[in-house]
Amino acid sequence: MPGALSVIRKRSDFLAANKGLRNARPGFVLLTFPNEGKGKRYGITVTKKVGNAVVRNRIKRRFREMLRAALPELGMADHDHILIGRDGAIERDFAKMSAELASALQRAALGQGERGRGPRKPRSKRA
Repeated sequence: MPGALSVIRKRSDFLAANKGLRNARPGFVLLTFPNEGKGKRYGITVTKKVGNAVVRNRIKRRFREMLRAALPELGMADHDHILIGRDGAIERDFAKMSAELASALQRAALGQGERGRGPRKPRSKRA
């Protein structure tokens, strides 16, 4: 199925997407990265800095619904789309965030956005 969406679950795929295009919005950051013909895929991540588990899960549910609505038409073929939740995501209006996602996807399709970041410094080993 060419229009089918699949979910990214492997950490290595999330890390690889960090090298792609970044489009930051007040409620989220959208990362897009080519995935060598694996179709349209999406992933969602919300760190513990954002809130407690209830808040994080609610943000993820909202993101999942936004992506399911927007990616079939606006998503880039054979690309990974990662949404990273930001602190203000829970208070933002759903319709406004959906419009921001659509504009971020259009910018990514045009190749606009900030270039990806390089690898992070390795974490220190804990004793």
